Amino acid sequence: MYPMPVQRWRPAPRFIYRLSLPVALLLWLVPLIAVLVTSVRSTDELSAGNYWGWPKHFAFFENYGTALTQTPMLHYFWNSCLITLPAAAVSIFLASMAGHALANYRFRGNAVLLGLFVAGNFVPIQILMIPVRELMLGLNLYNTVWALVLFHAAFQTGFCTLFLRNFIRELPYELIEAARIEGASEWSIYMRVVLPLVRPALAALAILVFTFVWNDYFWALCLTQGDDAAPITVGVAALRGQWTTAWNLVSAGSVLAALPSVAMFFAMQKHFVAGLTFGATKG
Repeated sequence: MYPMPVQRWRPAPRFIYRLSLPVALLLWLVPLIAVLVTSVRSTDELSAGNYWGWPKHFAFFENYGTALTQTPMLHYFWNSCLITLPAAAVSIFLASMAGHALANYRFRGNAVLLGLFVAGNFVPIQILMIPVRELMLGLNLYNTVWALVLFHAAFQTGFCTLFLRNFIRELPYELIEAARIEGASEWSIYMRVVLPLVRPALAALAILVFTFVWNDYFWALCLTQGDDAAPITVGVAALRGQWTTAWNLVSAGSVLAALPSVAMFFAMQKHFVAGLTFGATKG
């Protein structure tokens, strides 16, 4: 029923597993290492064709300084913050209330409503491109950060509701009944009983949603035009020139774009692991 521990495998499969694991890790790290090395490589070396060799001259300050000061990277970064933080906060707040209602209230259509949240996660985003774009044009929100905030908040709420509903279902229902007997209102039960108990799940979900929205490129390309409301994912692509491309600057911009997600994960790593394992054991 459960996977057998690696220590109990036969010698041959165990040897193949232990050999393939570092190989797979190396293959996964090769593109990341290439981007990091290219981000500190000088323009002269790239012009000479030194793409994979070890840099003879490290241009760390030149490349990153140019990416931050001579390109609109800080503007793109600020747009991403204006889009990601409200979208993540709104989607998690709405999903926590919806998840609480679906988990702890019995009403007609509960299963149907949950099924709609589940079905929405399987809709291919490409078929929504034209309707969402026309909707934003009709609301005069096209090429604004509010268009991306509104879409991401709506689109991520379905996934977040499904995620939190399953966690809230694991809470002892006797706690809610006890709070009602003590005279607590439904809003107090939600704020003072449910939310504190699912705090690890909220932290894990915050990291996931932040990463999803921050790294989005498809909808940023569909709902923005130009530099006014473009997030950092579109901004990195805009660093490519019309005739030539300074790949060291593009790589430096890519590293800068990835730093917030990586920093947030390491800052909340304990909460993320606790949220993923929340409710995995009983007693």
